[in-house]
Amino acid sequence: MNVNGENEYPLGLIGRVAVLVRTGLAMGIAVAALSFPLAALAGLTLKASIDEIDRQAASLPDTAPALTSRVYASDGTTLISQFYDENRTYTPLSRISPIVAQAITAAEDARFYDHGGVDAKGVIRAFVANRRSGEVTQGASTLTMQYVRNVLRDSARTPEEVRAATEQTNARKIREMQLAVAVERQLGKAEILERYLNVVYFGHQAYGITAAAQVYFSTSPADLTLPEAAMLAGLVQAPSSYDPAGDQTAATDRRNYILDRMVDLHHVARPVADQAKAQPIALRLSEPPSDCAAAAQNDWGFFCDLFKTWWTEQPAFGATPQERLSRLRRGGYTIVTSLDTGLQANAEQHVTAKEAVGSPFAHGLVAIEPGTGRVRAMAVNRVYSVDSSHNGRQLDRNGRAGGTVGSYPNTVNPLLGGGDLPGFQAGSTFKLFTMLAALDQNLPLDTSIYSPQRYRSSYPSAPGEPASCGNRWCPSNASAQMTGAQTMWSAFGKSVNTYFVQLEQRVGADRAVAMAERLGLRWRTDVDKQQASPGKAADWGAFTLGVADTTPLEMANAYATIAADGTYCEPLPVVSITGPDGAPVTTVSARAGDKPVEVAAPRCQQVLRPEVARAAVDAARCTTGYRSRTGDCGGWSTAPAVYPLVKRPVAGKTGTTDNNQAAWFVGISPALSVASFIADPDNPLHAVGTANHDKPIRSAAETLRDALANGPVRDFTPPAVTTAYGKDGRLGDGDRDGTSTRPSATTRPTPTPRVTPSKRS
Repeated sequence: MNVNGENEYPLGLIGRVAVLVRTGLAMGIAVAALSFPLAALAGLTLKASIDEIDRQAASLPDTAPALTSRVYASDGTTLISQFYDENRTYTPLSRISPIVAQAITAAEDARFYDHGGVDAKGVIRAFVANRRSGEVTQGASTLTMQYVRNVLRDSARTPEEVRAATEQTNARKIREMQLAVAVERQLGKAEILERYLNVVYFGHQAYGITAAAQVYFSTSPADLTLPEAAMLAGLVQAPSSYDPAGDQTAATDRRNYILDRMVDLHHVARPVADQAKAQPIALRLSEPPSDCAAAAQNDWGFFCDLFKTWWTEQPAFGATPQERLSRLRRGGYTIVTSLDTGLQANAEQHVTAKEAVGSPFAHGLVAIEPGTGRVRAMAVNRVYSVDSSHNGRQLDRNGRAGGTVGSYPNTVNPLLGGGDLPGFQAGSTFKLFTMLAALDQNLPLDTSIYSPQRYRSSYPSAPGEPASCGNRWCPSNASAQMTGAQTMWSAFGKSVNTYFVQLEQRVGADRAVAMAERLGLRWRTDVDKQQASPGKAADWGAFTLGVADTTPLEMANAYATIAADGTYCEPLPVVSITGPDGAPVTTVSARAGDKPVEVAAPRCQQVLRPEVARAAVDAARCTTGYRSRTGDCGGWSTAPAVYPLVKRPVAGKTGTTDNNQAAWFVGISPALSVASFIADPDNPLHAVGTANHDKPIRSAAETLRDALANGPVRDFTPPAVTTAYGKDGRLGDGDRDGTSTRPSATTRPTPTPRVTPSKRS
């Protein structure tokens, strides 16, 4: 071999035989020298023929080493976290300082450019030294042999295969030598050296020279100095023994030995080496993050957890969740997520300002982009951590602490969605599904229903159950001011329970349940699964008042569907995913006609007619004070302060549950959907009370304000007059002359009285 790494051995039969003979001699001596006494030498013969070596070379696993996957925020540069089994980034030799190659050969294989995979001189030297000492004191592994060993270890699939690749046996040593010779005949020296520098272990979870440069000196392999390169090269032999973080003296002595060897090999001049030896080891240790608990910022942990769960559900990455997670930790992917760090910071500030991190009540929100399903923010007043040693105690329904450790402030429970927790009852935010079912059956927005304070429904109820009157379910409104004839506009804006129960009776509770499922809701508790089942759903009258469990992620996405003119998109935490080769990762999609599509592409489908979605948004404008484009909101609403705060077109819905156990608000604009809640995840019976109703409203509204402030003013598309008033529909009072009386995006509407709901809203 020459110094440029070119293979000088001829590939003809004579050359191959010459290499084989020399290698056979070396193997026989090496096994005796490196294992047990000379007596073993007599029983060793070279059994591998030239063809057998070729076959073994072909069997050498061509498996790429495990690489670190990095997860970035939506800007593509802010690191959220990374996932690895072995912290490694593959780096070409051209991007590694030449002094690294000089240092590593001086430390591990001074004759690297002179041998053909097995160093006969080194074997003899080790043999003599080991005979004199009576034990194995020296080895004779070349860089090529070490590379082979690492490849066999990395490609092992079982503990037994790992042991076979690393155990100190004659058979392993012979196979290693044979494969090293074969590798030298196939690859140039430069490529072998590059591969070696990218697989070898340097300690501190640093695999490969790039990870080592980052971990020990917070730099790149191209910028390593001479003393730094020599120190790292010295670690390879025994990373623990020469760890500079544990034993500076041993590390310095080893580094200086490498520098002296570099002088002997004419890599550096003596004055340069002496100057390097005079420098103390100046570590700049860094601990590379791994997995979501080590996210760069703690409030990103819950989003990271959503991403990880999403990844384990994607068939493109393997047949099982375990296989997919292994791919994430070994595949070297570059993942750009949908997390907007600026919006996330604002959302976290708004949430924690209203409910402290140490509160037993969880207060959080999720922001999703309509039309793509991309998750832009996930904020909650919790610390993403498995350490519960200092957590508070769970509280009973009266707020008294018990003996069980609670989930505050530290938890990794997916409180915002994306996991297997059922979530929380969402109250009157579920009225959307009943209204959509009605609109889908062509009932117009001006459908008028007299709504009494209490209504005896057709839905069954057992005596003693909440809101039961005999054998019927008899729900009530939150306020007597709701009594009277209501339309979808006024009933949605005021959150009139008895209106929506009657509307549900007209369209069928089973259709309302099916509509929720169409917009992405899934039932996770046994009770909800039973109630939503065929034959049961038709009698689930309380469904419209939000007695089923759901998550902020699901609700933000359901409302995003109407903001996107009826286009439902699966919640998506990524923008792009590329492999180590820089190519986008694709999967086969039935929706795309079984053609490959990018895994990170939005997965959307039209689940509602645009007119249905637009009509629902028009009614939802009544809630926020933005006022309907086509109808009369009825004079007041449950969240009239939202529009003046957001100062952009906005719609939404409030929600509270029985006995004020939880409070919700979902706010939407054409560009963003935000669902916010407050509840006690440890004990749903521990009510948040009326004093906390405004917190989800304000947190969501302030997040919408921040997200939309610097963007263009985008308004909702109003529904057709026939959707609002039926086939023989008429223009609303504000549009009879062909002009709209809706407030402009910059004009605050006339304030109207507000009634704070006391039961359900």
